Amino acid sequence: MRGLFYVLAAFAVMGLAFWAYQENYKTQAAIGDVRDLHGQIGAAHERLGMLRAEWAYLNRPDRLADLADLNFDRLGLLPLMPDAFGAVDQIIYPIPPILPITDPVELSSDAFTNVEDPL
Repeated sequence: MRGLFYVLAAFAVMGLAFWAYQENYKTQAAIGDVRDLHGQIGAAHERLGMLRAEWAYLNRPDRLADLADLNFDRLGLLPLMPDAFGAVDQIIYPIPPILPITDPVELSSDAFTNVEDPL
């Protein structure tokens, strides 16, 4: 009986060792994937920084003014003047739609004749 127990314990230890070995390789693969993702995120941040710098360079006011002057005949752009802006009271807001009455309440005129006037 003791020998059977030793054999079963040895098989259990070997099975657990095999499981730990497999889990170790899965963990190492996951760590490698995370490193790759960190590298991709770093490259994306570098590209984003470059794109922001290019956008700032292309949107310089002096460059945009020169482009507006070069293309004035085609675009018809004029400089902003104070009289180009309107007042807030000139804005026409849309009127909200009147919602249909879906659950009407019936009132009788007798209910209001017996009420005393509080004033």
